[in-house]
Amino acid sequence: MVARAPNPLTQMPLRQGPLRALKTRRKGDLIKGAGGAVIHIESYGPMDAPPVVLIHGQSGSTYDMTFALAPRLAEQFRVYVVDRPGFGHSPYHKDESLTGQARAIREAVAEIEARAPIVLGQSYGGAVALRWAVDVPTSLAALVLVSSPSHHWEINAPRLHSTLARPVIGWWAAELISFLTPQAIVTQQLAKVFAPNPVPEGYADHFQPRNSIVPRRHRLNARQRVALKDEIFEMMDLYRQIEMPIESVQGISDIIVPEILHAKPFDARVETNRLTRLEGIGHMPHHVATDEVVQAVTRAATRCNRD
Repeated sequence: MVARAPNPLTQMPLRQGPLRALKTRRKGDLIKGAGGAVIHIESYGPMDAPPVVLIHGQSGSTYDMTFALAPRLAEQFRVYVVDRPGFGHSPYHKDESLTGQARAIREAVAEIEARAPIVLGQSYGGAVALRWAVDVPTSLAALVLVSSPSHHWEINAPRLHSTLARPVIGWWAAELISFLTPQAIVTQQLAKVFAPNPVPEGYADHFQPRNSIVPRRHRLNARQRVALKDEIFEMMDLYRQIEMPIESVQGISDIIVPEILHAKPFDARVETNRLTRLEGIGHMPHHVATDEVVQAVTRAATRCNRD
């Protein structure tokens, strides 16, 4: 089922108020997959070009991927940018797990693209992409992981996320955070995500980080963040069955998803993985090292054709 909406990448109207933006700027299609979940997908690039699916990270939306990466990839790929269930313009879906999200996205993309795509996930979106790959490996051609968690770690989720994930107190906490948080704090948190690199000019206006603390979205993000460590642990033993080409891109200066805990162990564990380490780059390579990420996707496509 497809609800059509115009979506030319070059015609992006100005956003309105921070909490109303996602209600007024839907540019893609609402796609209902075979399992019933509805996913918002924006499509760019030549119809006959190799397909690539872009999955955003925590608290994100299509507005992250369409700032720098999607326009570049659309020059040579058919690009499908998705909102994970409950984020951006995608309605909430009751299965909040990595498996449920991967299934929802996979089934929605299959409604509009018959070919097996290259799947790129950034940060938490990389964990969703990994789940897609281990669950139904024949449904994607290659995997590109950007700043992606992949291995178990010792530290528990931040106290804020643990609080927001609780049924009653989490509701009140999310409402208060949304109402009381000044813009200066939002700007400061965005800078931490990009550190040590600067936030690109125009990114905040395009992405609108205040949308990340809309209460229902903030609580969903917290629940998924709390569950992630155990979900990753359960998935690790399945990596050995991955045979598709994988390109991993990792900023050496990333302290949010450190390479020593994730990218390096994954590279040592998965034979088909090729790791690109970026000196002086933090958690957001797809914005501050876009060329290198595009090159990783291009290499993945070449490896698909060769293998």
